[in-house]
Amino acid sequence: MARTSSLSGFTEWLPEERLVELHLLDTLREVFERHGFASLESRAVETVETLLQKGEIDKEIYAISRMQDDQASARDARLALHFDLTVPFARYVVDNAGYLRFPFRRYQIQKVWRGERPQDGRYREFTQADVDIVGDGALPFRADVELAVVMATALEALRIGDFRMRINNRKLSEGFYRLLGLDDSAAVMRAIDKLEKIGPQKVTEELQTQAGADVEQARRALALAEIRTAGTEFLHQARALAADLDGNSALFEEGLSELSEVMEQMERRVPGRAQADLSIARGLDYYTGTVYETVLIGHEDLGSICSGGRYESLASKGSRTFPGVGLSIGVTRLVSRLLAVQQLRADRSVPTVVYLALRDEESWPQAQDVAEILRARGISAEVALTAEKLGKQIRHADRRGIPFVWFTDASGAHEVKDIRSGEQVPADPHTWQPPTEDLAPAIIADGPASAEPSAD
Repeated sequence: MARTSSLSGFTEWLPEERLVELHLLDTLREVFERHGFASLESRAVETVETLLQKGEIDKEIYAISRMQDDQASARDARLALHFDLTVPFARYVVDNAGYLRFPFRRYQIQKVWRGERPQDGRYREFTQADVDIVGDGALPFRADVELAVVMATALEALRIGDFRMRINNRKLSEGFYRLLGLDDSAAVMRAIDKLEKIGPQKVTEELQTQAGADVEQARRALALAEIRTAGTEFLHQARALAADLDGNSALFEEGLSELSEVMEQMERRVPGRAQADLSIARGLDYYTGTVYETVLIGHEDLGSICSGGRYESLASKGSRTFPGVGLSIGVTRLVSRLLAVQQLRADRSVPTVVYLALRDEESWPQAQDVAEILRARGISAEVALTAEKLGKQIRHADRRGIPFVWFTDASGAHEVKDIRSGEQVPADPHTWQPPTEDLAPAIIADGPASAEPSAD
């Protein structure tokens, strides 16, 4: 179970909890690198102006200053901790465009900070894992397809339970709104993006007051948002909804075509993981095409665990633009829920494979010699610090999940005990080898994936 931190909004995992988090991070890293994405780390601090490019989120930004130097504090007044990795990445691409090779494939796993009210699944300090493909001037649509497949593959590898990647295309939505006669498509999308939070009645009211929709326009906009299908079944439903509308349908048809391509490839390569959901809007203005949100089945109250989309001009330098597509996983949010419902757990709290017991205080150097031999062979070993009764030393190892205890008698003979089975056999530190599965803590997926979260 995830322990509650003494400072609200900040997590401090216990060792066995940290192992679960490391499992997620290492798995994501392995999958991303297997698909050709390079690791990147950007600075934690950006200018406030850079961060505000994402929109009006100034209340979430943690500004930084120095307490010791008033003049330095004044100079640093416009610096702040980054609240996501997308905007800093856009700045990084612009700063380093002359050194990068495009299309540039990057993944980034870092801490971010937001000054929002802490609640279940929301933290002030948390880890994100982002993956992006960025082009120079243009980026083939296939990048949208590949990124969705890569992320679904990574989520499957995490063993987090069933999940669904909900996918839409803003060209499809915007093209339909234009056919309806709604020119302020951004206002329509902002309203539709709130559908699951405030319900259809309030969205209808907002469409009328904020986007200038009449009753029929609002009804049809909501009808489009209600389309949710597997595969490409959404095509005939969306076209039927637009069949009697006059106007230029090129953008609408382009969005339909792009979403169809994503869905076809997802069903081919990661079947059952994607859903065409035409309610997905992603309220951020810089998304221009494919948009993604991912829910953990049984934990829909957690919101999206992985989201992102296509952007054409988030990063630019003069007349040069760097279009891209990206997805981001809220790692801390996901780990917290998995721990709360015991979906994933570590089989021990430490990496130690062998605990070397002491027969007396004078045997500590000899035990260290044995430990060094084992470590040189890639076997994690720990030496007792005091020569307590052997039973107490064994219990200490057992409580921490260490599978083996090593004994050396006064004559130099060695024995190793598997404290799970009780079997004790002679051993040579130069040749003894534990089972492969014992060489590192194992992460076991055996919890009730759809259980209710704990009160903590």
